[in-house]
Amino acid sequence: MRATPQIHTPQDEPVDHGILERRAQSVGHLFRDRVAASADRPAFLHAVPSGDGEDWVTVTWREADEVVRELGAGIIALGVEPEDRVAIASGTRYEWALADLAIMVAGAATTTIYPTTIADDVAFILSDSGTKVVFAENAEQLEKLRSIRDRAPGVGKVVLMEGAPDGDDWTLTLDELRRLGREYLDGDPGAVDARIDATRADQLATIIYTSGTTGRPKGVRLPHSCWTYEGAAVEAIDIIREDDLQYLWLPLAHVFGKNLLTLPLQIGFATAIDGRIDKIVDNLAVVKPTFMGAAPRIFEKAYARVQMMMEEEGGLKLKLFRAASDTGRQVSELRERGEAPSGLLARKHAVLDKLVGSKIRDRFGGNVRFFISGSAALNQDVARWFDGMGMLVAEGYGLTETSAASFVNRIRAYRYGTVGWQLPGIDVRIAEDGEVLLRGPGNMEGYHNNPEATAETIDADGWLHTGDIGELDERGFLRITDRKKDLFKTSGGKYVAPAVIESTFKGLCPYASQLIVHGADRNFVSALVTLDPDAMEGWAAQHGMAGRPYAEVVSSDACREMVQGYVDELNAGLNRWETIKKFTILEHDLSIEDGELTPSLKLKRKVVAEKYKPLLDAHYSG
Repeated sequence: MRATPQIHTPQDEPVDHGILERRAQSVGHLFRDRVAASADRPAFLHAVPSGDGEDWVTVTWREADEVVRELGAGIIALGVEPEDRVAIASGTRYEWALADLAIMVAGAATTTIYPTTIADDVAFILSDSGTKVVFAENAEQLEKLRSIRDRAPGVGKVVLMEGAPDGDDWTLTLDELRRLGREYLDGDPGAVDARIDATRADQLATIIYTSGTTGRPKGVRLPHSCWTYEGAAVEAIDIIREDDLQYLWLPLAHVFGKNLLTLPLQIGFATAIDGRIDKIVDNLAVVKPTFMGAAPRIFEKAYARVQMMMEEEGGLKLKLFRAASDTGRQVSELRERGEAPSGLLARKHAVLDKLVGSKIRDRFGGNVRFFISGSAALNQDVARWFDGMGMLVAEGYGLTETSAASFVNRIRAYRYGTVGWQLPGIDVRIAEDGEVLLRGPGNMEGYHNNPEATAETIDADGWLHTGDIGELDERGFLRITDRKKDLFKTSGGKYVAPAVIESTFKGLCPYASQLIVHGADRNFVSALVTLDPDAMEGWAAQHGMAGRPYAEVVSSDACREMVQGYVDELNAGLNRWETIKKFTILEHDLSIEDGELTPSLKLKRKVVAEKYKPLLDAHYSG
């Protein structure tokens, strides 16, 4: 007899509203409270060189507090006042977390800068924000800062995280800043606590400059109340626990990464930090985390890699993998409806999970309870495959302007193809044109020095216009269709939502890296295709092209025929006006370095369309 489905809606979700009501006054308060509550528990793990390899070092909250207080006092000694801006120009690393916390306990505000940001934009960000001090990751970032020093005259000091300064009085090392802080605390032991005590909830905590595709980036002003709300709201819905271990590789200059750096202050779990994307899989096996946040591209690549490995193995292993994937999908569909597998399906799944699923989980460390996906749409089939293998991917949604998380699928209630329910305290409305409007404690204060843009985004009633098109289903799950600005009409007057088509293709084709759908005011839809270099190495070996250059492989007739097969499969599920009639395979993948992807691996659609305009135009010539 089939069990009665456990159907949930946001109205019956168990939420501890007391956590929201008791939330901390500032991030500095949050950190100090966490140290008091969890002094000898692990706070951070980070890799350090050891012989020919690396060792992971664990830092307790008490140990982190000592460093953070010294750095915070050092910042105060440099003349930084409350709400003064201190920038961090660095990739994701342990020192980023220390620097940010030091800025918080000093009562100042963090300005985030991606290490890949071009010098011209760095100059604008430093000048526009009024930054006084910059934490620079290494010599490369220091050289960039030197090249624009005359355009950022307010920067009085640069603190170098790695390497030695050139001996001038503009730079100092982290150790020198700590020494300066210790000297300051010798004279005023209560200086840091006084700054924390004086920090109000409405004071500026962070300015995050959006990585705009045209024009200057806009600085999103987020007060302390945004971050303390996010922490309290996530704890209130009971997704993450104190005994969890997070693996954090996302760019901390991005709001998603910054949010995941704030949550442990509220909840108390430990975080392993390493921003090297090429080390994720290796590190997961060592760190053995219980959860990780990532962009969809990471899940797509992992799924494609496992799929191709099994294809190469062939024989019994491939048959078992396919059977496990099929059974896992059936079980995932039941779970989504609030049901559990029974009878033959349950027994079959248990056997295949032991033979296949457990081995796949081991590749991710063996302890993963769930993943969080954000920053772009995740293909439903990819997400469901992970769930079938015992690792739920909870897709979420938010903007820099909403402090990251506004919606997230719960572990107890989720629906694939949606971004879940809103966090407690957030109101949502769908406008007449389908745009998602949000109002709540996580919304930004506004854009820095840009009241016109602020007025365009937040209306008189406090609703933030997200720029995303979406719909709420009968159970309150939000489905995002596309970016409002990315929707286009063909010359025949039919609307096309490119992101949905692109996500679907990447779920179908294990070799795909990017699909860029084009066709505004054209009589049909065309596309640019890029293929994953790692995946194509295996494909090339199977097709007699081992060792040949990537450009030669992807330009071959065999490769085009392979891609055409997947495009045909994609088209079979699309409306006639959405189908891709022509496509070009680029001879290289898109990259962050070339400005085609954001640091969170999101497509810069306008940049790509302009850069490859001749190729796109050629689809329609003749």
